[in-house]
Amino acid sequence: MNQLTKVVLTVFLLFFIDSFSQERYTLSGTISEASSNETLIGVTIGFPAIQTGVTTNEYGFYSITLPEGEYQLQVSYLGFQDIIETITLDGDQKMNFSLEESAEQLQEVVVTEDVEKMDVREPQMSVNSLSVGTIKKIPVILGEADVIKSILLLPGVTNAGEGSSGFNVRGGSVDQNLILLDEATIFNSSHLFGFFSVFNPDAIKDIKLYKGGIPARYGGRVSSVLDIFQKEGNSKKIKVNGGIGAVASRLLVEGPIKKDKAAFLIGGRASYAHLFLPLFDVDNTAYFYDLNTKLNYNINDNNSIFLSGYFGRDVFSVSDSFVNTYGNAVGNFRWNHLFSDKLFSNLSLIYSNYYYGLKLDFVGFDWNSGIENFNIKYDLKHYVNDKFQINYGINNIYYRFNPGKIEPSNADSGIIEEQLTQKYANEFAAYIDVEHDITKNLSLNYGLRFSNFIRLGQDEINVYFNDSPVIFDPVLNVYQEGIAIDTYSVEKSGSLATFNNFEPRISLAYTLNDNSSIKASYTRLAQYLHLISNTSSPTPLDVWTPSGPFVKPQLLDQYAVGYFKKINDGEYSVETEVFYKDIQNRIDYIDGANLIANDAIEQVILNGEARAYGLEFLLRKNEGKFQGWLAYTLSKSEQRTPGRTVDLSDGTSFTETGINSGAWYNTPYDKTHDVSVYASYDLNDKWNFNTNFVFQTGQPTNYPIGQFSFQGLTIPYYGLRNEERLPSYNRMDVSATLTPKKNKNRKWQTEWVFSIYNVYNRRNAASISFSRNEDTGTNEAVRTAIFGIVPAVTYNFKF
Repeated sequence: MNQLTKVVLTVFLLFFIDSFSQERYTLSGTISEASSNETLIGVTIGFPAIQTGVTTNEYGFYSITLPEGEYQLQVSYLGFQDIIETITLDGDQKMNFSLEESAEQLQEVVVTEDVEKMDVREPQMSVNSLSVGTIKKIPVILGEADVIKSILLLPGVTNAGEGSSGFNVRGGSVDQNLILLDEATIFNSSHLFGFFSVFNPDAIKDIKLYKGGIPARYGGRVSSVLDIFQKEGNSKKIKVNGGIGAVASRLLVEGPIKKDKAAFLIGGRASYAHLFLPLFDVDNTAYFYDLNTKLNYNINDNNSIFLSGYFGRDVFSVSDSFVNTYGNAVGNFRWNHLFSDKLFSNLSLIYSNYYYGLKLDFVGFDWNSGIENFNIKYDLKHYVNDKFQINYGINNIYYRFNPGKIEPSNADSGIIEEQLTQKYANEFAAYIDVEHDITKNLSLNYGLRFSNFIRLGQDEINVYFNDSPVIFDPVLNVYQEGIAIDTYSVEKSGSLATFNNFEPRISLAYTLNDNSSIKASYTRLAQYLHLISNTSSPTPLDVWTPSGPFVKPQLLDQYAVGYFKKINDGEYSVETEVFYKDIQNRIDYIDGANLIANDAIEQVILNGEARAYGLEFLLRKNEGKFQGWLAYTLSKSEQRTPGRTVDLSDGTSFTETGINSGAWYNTPYDKTHDVSVYASYDLNDKWNFNTNFVFQTGQPTNYPIGQFSFQGLTIPYYGLRNEERLPSYNRMDVSATLTPKKNKNRKWQTEWVFSIYNVYNRRNAASISFSRNEDTGTNEAVRTAIFGIVPAVTYNFKF
C-alpha cells in the first residue's frame, strides 16, 4: 500500500469516526409554496450558529443529519417570508414547511433572483440559473418570453444569429447540448425555425444550465446540459393565467384533483399570424402550437407519482404544394419513494420523439424522418450527514433512428416507396456522485459515470475496400465517396459496435472567506449521437445518427478554474472562469458532402478533433430596485481533421492532406468577443422597465477569394474554411411593464408589456451572398438581414 493510499484511507477513517462518535439525528421533510402546495427547488434550510445547512432537491425534499442538541433553524427563499424556529433535535424528526409569499406579484412562480445568486461555498461551478420571473421580463422578438433567447445573455452562450435554431455553449455545437424537460430529451428546441423556443414559460418551474463541472448523473452530450422542470400544479385551488401577444397567445390552467393530495396542470400556446395572410392575398402559412401537461398525486408521506408530457408541432406551407411539419413529443412517469429519512429515490419511465415530415405535392411524394427513444432511469440520493451526501443510479436508453422514408402521395406520381435503412442503438449508464465537505473551507463534488453504447444490428450494412468508406485521390488532392463492394445484415438483437467509457468528474471549492472562493473542475464526457448538419444553424431536416463501425463517439475533457466573490453582503456578485475543452472524434465533412437522404452517411464524414478555450466574466446586481448583469466572454473555438496515413501495396505510404490542409480552422460558432448587458428597474408598483444590449464578433464564413472564366461564365473560388467573418452583431432591446394599481383589489390580475426589439434598427447580417450586378456586370456582395426594429404589445392575465 503506497503512502498516498494510506493518507486517503486515514482521512476517510477519521471522517467516519467523527461522524458517528456522538448521537446524531436526522431532520427531513419537504418545502412547498403555501398558496399552491407547489414544491420548491433550492430552498435553503440553514443553521447559522454552526454554519451548516442543506437545500431542497428537484422534488422539494431535504434531509440533514446533525449531532443531538438545540438549534435555531432558518428556512429562506427570496420572494417568500423566512421561517425561523428553535428545534430540539433529540430524535429523528420530519418537518414540512409551507412558505408564504412576501409580496403579491403577477408571476405565479415567485421564485425570483434568489435562485440566480451564486453560493461561494458550493463546489458546483459553470452553472447558471434563471428565474421564470426574470425570463418573462427580458425583452425578446415579438414580445414572446423565451427561455432560449434569455440564456443567450449569459456568459459562454451564443447562437448563430437571428432566426437560428438552438444555442452554442463554450464553443460547442448545437447537437452537443443535452436539453431535458422533466428528464425527457428534447431533440429540437425551436419553433418557427428558431424564432421561438418550445418552452412555455408559464409552465416552467426551474431552469439550470450546466456549462462545465457537470454532475455524474448527466451524460450523453459533451457541451452542456439545460435541465428544465415543469410546475406540478396547484393542489389548493383552481388558478388560470395566460397572455395575448402580437403573434401568439397562451393559456395555462392548474388546480386540485383532490385537495392537498393531487393536482393537474395543462397549458397551451399557439401562433396565429398566418390567419391574417389571406388579407394580403398570401397563400403561405407558418405557425406552431404546443401543449404542456402534468398530473401529480401524493399517495402518502413516502410515495408520490407524477405524469408529465409535452407535445408540439410546427407547420410551414407554400400553398398546398409544399407542407413541412415537425416537432417533439415527450412523456414521463415518475415515482418518488422515501426509503428512510436519509434515502430518497426517483424512478422514471421516459419516452421522447422528434418527427420531421415533408409533403411535396408538385413532385408527388411524402417524406418523413425522426428519432425516438425509450429511457428507464433510477436515481437515489443518500443523505449520510450534513457533510457527506451520495447520489447514485442507473439508466438505460433504447434508440430508433429513422433517417428517412419516401412515399408516393398519389397513384400517378411515379415515385417508388423507399425506406432508408433504420438504425438502432442502446445506451446504458451507471453513476455515483459524492457531495463532500472536507473542512470548513474545502468542499468537493466527485463522481464517476460508466457508459456503455451498443450499435445494434440493421439491414444492409455496407462493406468497403480496406474498410474505408471515404477515399483520398492523391492526384486531385480531394476526398471522395468510397464504393461499397458488398452488404450484409445483422439481426436487431446483434451488435455492430460496442463502446465503453469511464467518465470521471470532480469539482472543488476553497473558501477564502465568507464572501469569496476559488473553484476548479475537471469533466470527462462521452457523446454517442451525432447531428448530421453542415450548416452553421441546424435545420429541421437534419438527422441524428449513432456511433458505430465508421463513426466514433465524441469524447470531451474540460478543465475550468474560477474566482467567485459576493460584494456588500450579496448585493453584488462577481464570477470569473477560464476553461479549456478538448474533444476527440468530432465529425467533419468532405468538400461537396451530400447529407440529404444519404443512406451511406459514412461516405462523406471523417473523424477529427475540436478545441475551445476562453475567459468568462459575470457581474450581477442582485438586490434593490435596479437589478441586472454584465456578461463578457473572450473565447476561441476551432476544429481540424488531419490527413490519415495510407499504406500502399508496394510497401510505401503517404499522408493525406486532411480537411482544410489539416490545419485548425474556426468553427461556425466561434465568437471572439461576446458582450451582454441586462438591466431591470422597478420605478414603482405600477411600472417596471427592462433593457438588454448584445455585441458579438461576426460569425465565421467563407467569401470568394478570386474568380476565373470558363466558357463565358465567371466562376468564383474559395479559400480555406471559415477564414472570413460576417460583420459584428449588435442590438438593443427595451420593454416596459405596466401593472394596473387596481390589481390589488380584485381577483383578476393583469399587466401590459410594451417592447421594442432592435431599438436603433440595425440591419445585422444573417448572411452575405455574392451575385452579378446586372447594370455594371461586376460581382458584388449582398447583405441579407432578417429583422430591423420590431415593436410588440402583450397582455398578460391571471385569476
